[in-house]
Amino acid sequence: MKLQSFAQNQWVEGTDDGKELLSALDSSRIGTLSSSGIDFGSMLAYARRVGGPNLRNFTFHKRALMLKELAIYLGENKQVFYEMSTKTGATKADSAVDIDGGISTLFVFSSKGRREMPNGHVYLDGPPEILSRNGTFVGQHIYTPIQGVAVQINAFNFPCWGMLEKLAPAIIAGVPAIIKPASSTAYLTELMVQHMIESNILPEGAIQLICGGVGDLFDHLTCQDAVAFTGSKATAEYLQQHSRVVSESVRFTAETDSLNASILGPDATPGTPEFDLFVTEVTREMTAKAGQKCTAIRRIIAPSAVTADLVRALSTALGEVRVGNPANKDVGMGALASLAQRDEVRERVAELSAEAEIVYGDQAHMNLLDADPDKGAFFMPTLLLCDKPIASTVVHSVEAFGPVSTVLPYDNLDEAIELSRLGGGSLVQSVFTNDNDVAREIVLASAAWHGRMLIVNRHCAAESTGHGSPLPHLVHGGPGRAGGGEELGGVRAVLHYMQRTALQGSPETLACITDRWIKGADQKDPGVHPFRKTFEQLEIGDTRNTDSREVTLDDINHFAEFTGDNFYAHMDEEAAAKNPFFEGRVAHGYLIVSFAAGLFVDPDFGPVLANYGVDNLRFAQPVNFGDTLKVRLTCKQKTLREGAGYGEVRWDTEVTNQSDEIVATYDVLTMVATDEHWASVR
Repeated sequence: MKLQSFAQNQWVEGTDDGKELLSALDSSRIGTLSSSGIDFGSMLAYARRVGGPNLRNFTFHKRALMLKELAIYLGENKQVFYEMSTKTGATKADSAVDIDGGISTLFVFSSKGRREMPNGHVYLDGPPEILSRNGTFVGQHIYTPIQGVAVQINAFNFPCWGMLEKLAPAIIAGVPAIIKPASSTAYLTELMVQHMIESNILPEGAIQLICGGVGDLFDHLTCQDAVAFTGSKATAEYLQQHSRVVSESVRFTAETDSLNASILGPDATPGTPEFDLFVTEVTREMTAKAGQKCTAIRRIIAPSAVTADLVRALSTALGEVRVGNPANKDVGMGALASLAQRDEVRERVAELSAEAEIVYGDQAHMNLLDADPDKGAFFMPTLLLCDKPIASTVVHSVEAFGPVSTVLPYDNLDEAIELSRLGGGSLVQSVFTNDNDVAREIVLASAAWHGRMLIVNRHCAAESTGHGSPLPHLVHGGPGRAGGGEELGGVRAVLHYMQRTALQGSPETLACITDRWIKGADQKDPGVHPFRKTFEQLEIGDTRNTDSREVTLDDINHFAEFTGDNFYAHMDEEAAAKNPFFEGRVAHGYLIVSFAAGLFVDPDFGPVLANYGVDNLRFAQPVNFGDTLKVRLTCKQKTLREGAGYGEVRWDTEVTNQSDEIVATYDVLTMVATDEHWASVR
């Protein structure tokens, strides 16, 4: 087959014969790919003109629901992806990480987009800033989608997950993507994109695909575009220095080479659970995806006293991993992604051998299962030992991107920390120890060098996701040679494709722009209690000003007796008077909140379905017996839950005393029925 690109809503082939693609298993011909003849400038223009507006017509929640629908669709068709994935050298377990892991990432971003972002078009960054004495001039930081294109360049090792983990946050942000997979495994990416297009779930222009080189694509980038790159540091630096990237200040997120380390704590001696867990984890990280993971353990930092035991244990464990045809269920490690990749790993191991001794891994005598070593891109797991790691340079600068790792002995914890830093920045470092003080010392001394740190002991190991598993909830990236960027991290990843802007203006103007009421904006008397209004009927700014209620000494005594809260400030006049914040006995804070609810709640069955909490509760000043309380309740923000029959309504709540002084502020959170649901139950 000849791979096709998807440009301007149509599948197109390159105009020349292109590059030949071979199976990693037996060098059989898969097809060719070429992007020659494609107008890359027009692809960018089309994405900006069609894809961006189409996506931005939808709210964050509706775009998140598209991801959920897409994840379901891909999951229903995943068997065809598994079949193709075998040609990349991946075992079934490897393919699950790539395919199911990518689909799972869509689900996670869909969920976080709906739970943590508004069902609107503006994402608010923090509370309003009061900029004037009387509150008529305020500020608010917001995020809106950049009005360009997300150019997403992916590595060969995860042709599905690598694409989907970048695509998901861009779609939620409302930014169209141009996907550029690595050539050697582009056939699997193309297959998945074909299914995504056939699903008709994403709007026209939301995604385009380049199978082949990017030509003059970078010459047409603007300040509204963003590049997300995964690959070698040399390529990242080359692209980052492109004149257009520099002149337009194009956003550039890079995830590159990473000599990740795992540290065995001094307490984790042979016979301890942590030692055994360490051996299992290193073995898995060396052999999963044949070691072709940007997060794999490349440097094994272990106490000198246990180095010999560790090498024996790792050699035994690696010897139990069967290498061969990944389609065979007995195979634990398949091939590298291509013959070229195999040759590169050979070269890197030769460089490492200048400063480290190969203690396991005989490439000359491969014992493969159901595979021919002369035809496939196979490489046996290889373990090296460097006796003088502090003085070494190669083991801290050369990455063999395959099933290769080097043991680095240390004599004390300071030396272990120094070894971890010598990697020059990594995506992840793990620590195996049951000594929390050791864990704390390592984290505080080395966290600045790593994007993620995993601490494993006997208590969390059973549920740990492992050293090499980036999670969509957490940041994926790292400083220094790891690229200096961040991907994933929940909503943080979405914000990579959005512009933060500081708004300044009147509360009413900013409330209109942000769909969130700000103190000082108009308050409207709806004529009926706002709890009698459905979600659609409620308007931002609808306000209820309540009657007042006196707080008596009997109220305080009863509340204390009823709840069991007999804190001295509420019950002992003399002791309370010694407190610098009070002049005597004061009302319980939660009594104030309870009385406030009694003042503003409408008791009858109505569209308000439930109160599910309060946010940002603050007590501004004490309430003494004899004080009177009243409440101002204002509809602050509305978030419709698509298809749920209700929306979430946030109410700005302000409790004041007889002198109009604020005694408490907080947000009340309720679920309010939609018109349709209310009509069906009333």
